[in-house]
Formats: sequence, C-alpha cells, structure tokens
Amino acid sequence: MFDFIGDIHGHYDALIAMLKKLGYAAKGNSFVHPDRKIFFLGDYIDRGPKIKETLHLVRNMVENGDAIALMGNHEYNALLFHYPEQKGGHLRKHLIKNIIQHYETLKQFHNRQEDYESYLNWFLKLPLFYENEQFNAVHACWDLELIPFLKLRLNQACLDDNLLYETADYNNPMYRAIEDILKGRELLLPDSQFFYDKEANIRDRYRIKWWVDPSEETYKSISFDESAQVSENKIDLNHYPFDSFYGTDQKIVFFGHYWLKKTEPFQLLAPNICCLDFSIAKGGCLAAYRYFGESTLKTDNFVFVS
Repeated sequence: MFDFIGDIHGHYDALIAMLKKLGYAAKGNSFVHPDRKIFFLGDYIDRGPKIKETLHLVRNMVENGDAIALMGNHEYNALLFHYPEQKGGHLRKHLIKNIIQHYETLKQFHNRQEDYESYLNWFLKLPLFYENEQFNAVHACWDLELIPFLKLRLNQACLDDNLLYETADYNNPMYRAIEDILKGRELLLPDSQFFYDKEANIRDRYRIKWWVDPSEETYKSISFDESAQVSENKIDLNHYPFDSFYGTDQKIVFFGHYWLKKTEPFQLLAPNICCLDFSIAKGGCLAAYRYFGESTLKTDNFVFVS
C-alpha cells in the first residue's frame, strides 16, 4: 500500500511534516511505516531552500526499501545540463533561463561537486514510469502509445548514457517520448502566436489535458495552462497530433508536474486521474494521496501540508 507524494522541489520541512502526518517515523537515515511505503513522483530539486536535505532523504528511503522514486523533468533537465555535447557545450544549453531554473540547486551544492555528481548518477537510475495491476505512475503524462514504445527501449524503465543522448536529439523518436511523459502533451499555437508563462518565459505551445476525449473539447477547454490565451473553437481532429487519450476505462494514474491550486471544496480531475503537484514551490501545498487499492479515487484520501 502506497502513499503517493507529488513535486517537492527542495521543500524538505514540508516533506518531513507530510511524512509525520502520514504516520511515518524517523528510523536511522530514513522514515518508515509498519504497513506502507512512499511513492515519490519526481521533481526533488530546484527552487526550494533545502534541496540537499530533500535528495538525501528521498535517496535513503529508496535505497532502504522504504520508498519508490520516479524521475521528474527537473532531474532529467539537470542531467542534460551537465552532460557534454559532442560538438561542444551541453545537451541542455546554458541559456540564462536554464541557469536560473537550476540556480538554487547549483548554489546549494557549492563546493560539494562530488556529492552533486553522485546524485546525478542516481538520477539516471530513477525509472521514468511504473505500473502494476492496480495503477500507473509517471511524472507528467501516461501516453498510451509512447509508454509501450519506451518499454521496448528501456531497461527496467530507466535511461542510460546512450539513451540520454538520443533523447536530446530532436529528430530521434526518443525525444518526443521523453518530452511527453516527463513534461506533458502540448499543442502548438496557430499563426505564430505565443504567450508568457508563470515564469515569464515565452511559449508557443500550451499544456493540454491528455485524459479527455478531444472530440468533445475546444482548444480552450482542453488547455491545462491558465496563462495560455487560446481559441474557443472546437478542436479540428484532422490536425490534432495525438491518436489516443487516457480515458476513464483506464487504471488510476498518479502523476505530478502541473502546478495545481487547491480549492474548497476539493475537486478531482477525473475518477481515475490523480495529479499531486499543488505548487509547494509557489506558495501552495505539498500533496499526497493515501492509496488502499481502490479503483476510483476518493477525495478523503488526499492529504495536504502547507
């Protein structure tokens, strides 16, 4: 039985408060529960005040068998930021916006290069997705076409050095697969339109709800990005780039990534769709879901820590 925890982003104190609220107790270098395990959904680094402490605890819990941890897009981006490109530079270019995204992590590992490289090696061992008979789990998007493709390419759902380089090649099928499952599906805005996201970055694509039937949606209603200004017209399926959606006939899927806001009363995205990123790094909450094997989500099973 798992307790799923969403994006932490270095908010170690909130993580400790959450573990205690869920009934876990400190034991050695880990936190344990007599009957349950934690399932971390990725994004442990960047933004928060205690990134080293967060990584130390999450890694210890995983290595002690008290937790499972997935890779998030921030861990993936950190790998690309540090892996050299064959023609010079790095797989993730050291642009100002990329440096700013990683700044807190780099600063907190100042003069601890060996420690940080150890965590980078650990990031590469984190699985990109997880599934069993009861549920699926991924950082951003369970794509019904790309997950089977990745199963054929990956060893135990993990990348390696060679595959990491493939994912950085825009023309390689691995690029789209990793972009979708770690960063979510996006639609291109028409007519060279763009908007500024919450961090003032220019975007020409916007995040969409990958679990809804597009034939019943408009470009606006399928949007999962509040800052995107998009059309109210019905989606033209002839130019829609995705062939499947994660419907209510699928297993429960747990994921993070999407910067949700907690509302009162709390509303589910769908009976089988569980997003657990509630914007802890933007003044929101750290979120968890206590899973007992149910096939339909229950709002009473959500736990929040400010």
